[in-house]
Formats: sequence, C-alpha cells, structure tokens
Amino acid sequence: MDSIAYVNGSFVPLSNAKISILDRGFLFADGIYEVAAVLDGKLVDNASHLARLERSVGEIKLKLPMTVERITEIQKELVARNKVANGLVYLQVTRGADKGRDFAFPKGDVESSLVMFTSEKDIVGAASAKTGINVITVPDIRWERRDIKSVALLAQVLAKQAAAEAGAGEAWMLEDGFVTEGGSSSAFILTQDDVIVTRQNSNAILPGCTRKAVVALAEERQLRVEERSFTVAEALAAKEAFITSASLFVQPVVAIDGKTVGDGKPGPMAKRLREIYVEFAKATGV
Repeated sequence: MDSIAYVNGSFVPLSNAKISILDRGFLFADGIYEVAAVLDGKLVDNASHLARLERSVGEIKLKLPMTVERITEIQKELVARNKVANGLVYLQVTRGADKGRDFAFPKGDVESSLVMFTSEKDIVGAASAKTGINVITVPDIRWERRDIKSVALLAQVLAKQAAAEAGAGEAWMLEDGFVTEGGSSSAFILTQDDVIVTRQNSNAILPGCTRKAVVALAEERQLRVEERSFTVAEALAAKEAFITSASLFVQPVVAIDGKTVGDGKPGPMAKRLREIYVEFAKATGV
C-alpha cells in the first residue's frame, strides 16, 4: 500500500511525490534534513530535532518556508495518515528551484522546498540491540562544518557502504587518530573506571539529539560523563562501546575492526542507557 508523503503544501502518495530537477537540493546538496523517531505513534524528542533544524538552516542562510509549529503539525498528520506506530519521519528543506543552475543563491523570490515522508521501523525491538554490532573504521573525509545537518552525505554513504561490505553495522570515522562519529550515529565508550566518554560538540561532529538526551539522562543519574576525543585503541581497551541515533536509540558495539570490545557482548551500561532512553522516549513523546 502506497504511503503518504508531504511535498510543498500537499499530501500525496509517495509514488507521486516529485520535485523539480532544478531543485538546489538535487543539484548542489543545498539543503538540510532531520529524522525524528516515532514510538507508540508519537514523535520522540522532536523539539530537539526542530531546534537543530533551525540552527542548521540559519548556518547556511536558508529560510524555512513555515514555522516549526506548523512543521510539527504536518509531521503528526503524516504519522496519523500513514498509521505509523513505530518508525521514523524524515524531513528535508532545500533552497528551492531556480530558473537554471547557478551556484550563487537564487535572486528574487524563490520559495524554499519542504518534503517529508515516513517509514516503519521497530527500533525498540531491534535484534541488533540484543546482540550488539560490529563497526569498522574509515578515514573521515568530510568537510569542516559537520555540525550542520546537510543533505550532502556522500562521504557517509561511502562509509556505510564499506561497513555493509564488511558485514558491519556501522563505520566509525577517524581524523588525526581520533574517532569523530559514526556514519549516522554518535560514538561512545565506557572506560575501565566507569566513565562514559563521547566526543565534545564542535564543527567536527553533528550535535546528535539522541546523544544530547543520553548524556543528560546519564548525568541525572549521577553517572560520570566526559566529553572529549578518544582513539580506537582506547575504545578497544574500554569496558564497553556503543552508538546513539534517532533511528537506533542506544546500540551496543561489540567489536571494532574485527577486535572485540570487552567480552564481545552488549555491556550492562549500554543496556541500562538504552532502557533509560526508551523510558524517556515513551514519557515525552508528542
């Protein structure tokens, strides 16, 4: 059955959802995106995602075509129309379609383009949350403004493809000997003295919404958290490793480049933080 998408003011069957080939998101990756989880029919931590959307569009001088309140209404309507109990809502805003292909911003009144669609996914019941995943490492070849959630994802595509070809669940990207983040996730370790470590926010990484929530939830429970860089060697010497994202919540990492982390099984801290995050998601969904 065809799902319903939103395209520039209209709800249409996904198979009929179209934009111009002159859209700058298609031609230049001149756009921003967000992905919010849906749990029990409600959006998870959506205010955080839309706050990041506003920041990202501001960083590239891109005007949203409507308020975030109206965007939220459309997201909820898409969830309802598609009867999504558990899954994801994707949204993308671009600088719209001009009359031709000019690198500079369009002159005159060109409306931003906004599209959204949903997908089904059982995030809570994912088998990989019970078994853990392997990750591989790849060089981080991205641009210097990774804090902007740009639709320019070719480097991440190549990283994720390398992981898929290696039979791994994610790729950790490395720069100057340190882990930046995953292809579509934030990276964490738990040291031998029970300190949760994740890289500090900067232009080098995307400020993950799930990462932010997990750090806050951990600190509320008096767990020790350090925001700093770490190496693969430190990760392999750690008690545990895990990743976070809107589409995974908290996911244990049991091996890096074929070498086991800890005892090679999901650790108690990752399991605990996953449970805490799921409780948070259920309690705060809108």
